[in-house]
Amino acid sequence: MIALLIRDLRLAMRAGGGFGLGLAFFLLVAVLVPLGVGPEGSTLAKIAPGILWVGALLACLLSLDRIFALDFEDGSLDLLATAPMPLEGVVAVKAFAHWLVTGLPLTLVAPVLGLLLNLPGAGYGWLVASLALGTPALSVIGAFGAALTVGLKRGGLLLSLLVLPLYVPTLIFGAEVVKRGAEGQAVSTPLLLLAGITAGAAALLPFASAAAIRVNLR
Repeated sequence: MIALLIRDLRLAMRAGGGFGLGLAFFLLVAVLVPLGVGPEGSTLAKIAPGILWVGALLACLLSLDRIFALDFEDGSLDLLATAPMPLEGVVAVKAFAHWLVTGLPLTLVAPVLGLLLNLPGAGYGWLVASLALGTPALSVIGAFGAALTVGLKRGGLLLSLLVLPLYVPTLIFGAEVVKRGAEGQAVSTPLLLLAGITAGAAALLPFASAAAIRVNLR
């Protein structure tokens, strides 16, 4: 599994479809929103939690179709499906690799972009905490969508349509954590719900993704 993880990380860095693309999109969102809504600090502070979470969500969405597409094109996915390693483990490793090149960098750079949106000081720690808890769910759910659409030509749009509704609970609770934290309110409820979504997705969706891949490979 470690060899598969290293391989996926190298492919993502070489192809440029994960790390750089997601960060560039996240930066563009943080720069363009103040230009569109105006420079008023109070307005930006109010919308900052939602904008940062929407930007992170869409940045993760950009590279989802590459999770299994390259392996399907060169025949590696067939070999992985018949390898001694469980296919559920393959899915989990690929989702983890996607998070390492998209979710983790977005989590680390989010406080810097929060400055552009005038995020209140009390919200920075909760922004990092919510993204650290929520972005793994985005990668696992995205891997499930990628498994459903693997092998389809131009399946990127269909993948987006399938995945975006599943992202909504993570988006709602993640933004709520940052909003409440910035206002000094209790964040335990949305934070626990966000953690529960991530734990549930990580526990169940690799099995569903593996089943979808087996069906698509028949």
